[in-house]
Amino acid sequence: MKLNITLALFLCSIFLVNAQEISDTSFGKGLINFTAKDSSFSVKFAPRFQVRSISSWDHDGSQYGSPEHNFIVRRARLKFDGFAYSPKLKYKIELGLSNRDISGANAFNRNTPRYILDAVIMWEFAKNWELWAGQTKLPGNVERVVSSANLQLINRSLLNSRFNIDRDLGIQIRHKSNLGGNFLMREKFSISQGEGRNVTEGNEGGLQYTARVEFLPFGAFKSKGDYSQSDLKREEKPKLMAGFTYNYNQDAVRERGFAGDYMIRTDGTIYETDQTTIFADAMFKYQGFSFMGEYAKRTADNEIATEADGVTPTGDVVLTGNALNLQAGYLFKNNYEIAARFTTVEYESITGALPTDQYTIGVNKFIVGHKLKVQSDLSYTTVNGNEDNITFRLGFDIHF
Repeated sequence: MKLNITLALFLCSIFLVNAQEISDTSFGKGLINFTAKDSSFSVKFAPRFQVRSISSWDHDGSQYGSPEHNFIVRRARLKFDGFAYSPKLKYKIELGLSNRDISGANAFNRNTPRYILDAVIMWEFAKNWELWAGQTKLPGNVERVVSSANLQLINRSLLNSRFNIDRDLGIQIRHKSNLGGNFLMREKFSISQGEGRNVTEGNEGGLQYTARVEFLPFGAFKSKGDYSQSDLKREEKPKLMAGFTYNYNQDAVRERGFAGDYMIRTDGTIYETDQTTIFADAMFKYQGFSFMGEYAKRTADNEIATEADGVTPTGDVVLTGNALNLQAGYLFKNNYEIAARFTTVEYESITGALPTDQYTIGVNKFIVGHKLKVQSDLSYTTVNGNEDNITFRLGFDIHF
C-alpha cells in the first residue's frame, strides 16, 4: 500500500510538470522544479541513490582471513520540498526505499516498513524565527545533520553511529542573529517524542529535549557549506562554525534513546531510564581545505536494564561513553579530493563494550559536486587494541 502511495506521488509529479511551466531544471537542481502560476506553492522533486561495494578482512590473531564482499544499494530516496501558500511556509518530504532505509519494523510502528524519513513544515513566523513541526533530524552533531548525499567519506563515523540523536517527531524553534560585523549566532530548541522516526503506537517513555547553539565568527558559509562536507565552493576567506548541543531523553525506553531495542521486561512492561547526550563540534573551510571535529558523550541514570524486581538484568544495556572524531580533506582544482579521518570511542565499563579506534583515508572525484561523484575509502579498525579489521569501500552517488 505504501509503495503504491510512493508511486502515486511520483506520477502526480509527472502530471504537474505537464501542467506548469518548468524552469531551472539543470542536473543537480531537481528532476522537477517549478512554481505555480499564481505563486501559491512550489515543488522540487529530487530522487537520489547510492551504490556501494564493500570488501572486509578480519584479523584472527595471527593473520587476516579471506575477504567478505558485499554489494548494496545503500540509499534510494525520493525528496520533495518547496513552499505552500506563502514562501514563509516551507515543507520537506523525504521517502526511503532501500532495505537499509525502511528496516526497523516493530510493534511500535505496527510492524511495517519505515518509508518516511522526513515530513516537516517550516514556518518563518517572524524575522529570523522559524517554527518546525513534524518528523525530521534533531539539531544534533553536525556530522549527523549533514545529509548523507553530502558526505566527504562514504559513511559517517563511529562516533555518529554510536551516539547520534537522529530523527524524531516533534517541534523545533530556530532563531538566528548577528552579534556584530560578520559574527552570526544560531539557536535551535526541540521537544520531541524521544523514540525515533515512524513510531505510531503511543509514547512509551517521556519526552526528549534538545538545545543547540552555533557560532559563526567569520560569517555564513557559501551555499550552506557548514552543513556540507568538502570545500566544494573553495571559500575565499576562512569560515568557521562551532556548535554545542545538549540532549536530554527523559525516561528513555530504547537502548540508544531514539534507536536500538525497546527494553521490554518479561512481564510486558518497559524499562525506563534518563539519558543525556552532549556534543561539541566544529566545521572549518578555506580554499579547498576542510576540517570537521566532534566530541560526544552519553550518560544514563542506570545503564543496565532490569526486571520489575530492580535486580535481575533483562539483557538490554544503554550504550554510554564518549567519542572523538577528527576529519580533514583537501580538494584539488581538478575536483579530486583526498580525505582522512580518525575516530576513537570509549564506553563505560559497565556496558561491557570494548574501546575502538578507526583510521580512514579516502579519495573522491566530484563530477557535479556532491550530486554526481565517485568515492572510495580504506579503514583500519582496532577493537581493544587487538582485534583488527580492514575495510575497503567503493561507491557512487547520483542526485537529481
